Amino acid sequence: MLLRPTITSPDQVTSQLRRQGYAVLDPQGVGAVAGCTQAELLALCPSWNDLPPDAYLKDGGRYRRRRHSCFIADGVELSQAPHRAHWQPVEYNALHGGMQRWFEPVQADVAQQPAWRRLLQATARICSDLKGPQPWFMEAHQFRIDTEGGIGRPTPEGAHRDGVDLVAVFLVAREGIKGGETRVFAADGPAGQRFTLTEPWSLLLLDDARVIHETTPIQPLEGRGLRDTLVLTCRADGFQGG
Repeated sequence: MLLRPTITSPDQVTSQLRRQGYAVLDPQGVGAVAGCTQAELLALCPSWNDLPPDAYLKDGGRYRRRRHSCFIADGVELSQAPHRAHWQPVEYNALHGGMQRWFEPVQADVAQQPAWRRLLQATARICSDLKGPQPWFMEAHQFRIDTEGGIGRPTPEGAHRDGVDLVAVFLVAREGIKGGETRVFAADGPAGQRFTLTEPWSLLLLDDARVIHETTPIQPLEGRGLRDTLVLTCRADGFQGG
């Protein structure tokens, strides 16, 4: 039986993040904080069918596809940064840290959709409410994990932090799979929670300084399955890697 997350109301997001380091919004809550209709959010979904393979997986897997672009949110302004490599230090990603990973950018027509921009702006607002108003250097990752090879690993690096200020994980689709359980642990103690996101456009928010997180591998129920996510990160003082 799947364990369901405790849902946070939109007006309690900041207090919940301060209290326990993470919060979960249902799709209606996401729509409320971002000012998007469910139809506008669902209109973004087809772009996950056109993600190139991730060529950097050190475990030799072929289960992950992705696109990656960078943005800067400063108050109500949101601008797309020049395309750059995704880079993390080995202290935060022991498997893929220290590598310059050049992924294909998010398609221009997707990044220009009002719903896409509102999701980024809403995430930046939450980060400012939590950490204080300032420019946020945001990375946006479209992920597809599939089970074509029998198993897919959403977090092949294991339980980790990302080296940012806030992480937002939107579940875009979950089809024909078992597994994919989210696990969130306190970074400085034994406390932890586990649950499974199942509703398209539900959202997990993580205060990256306070918690570590992972998602368990997925396996097909029958035939081929997939798990699509949009992961947004906010970081003060510039992108990782300079």
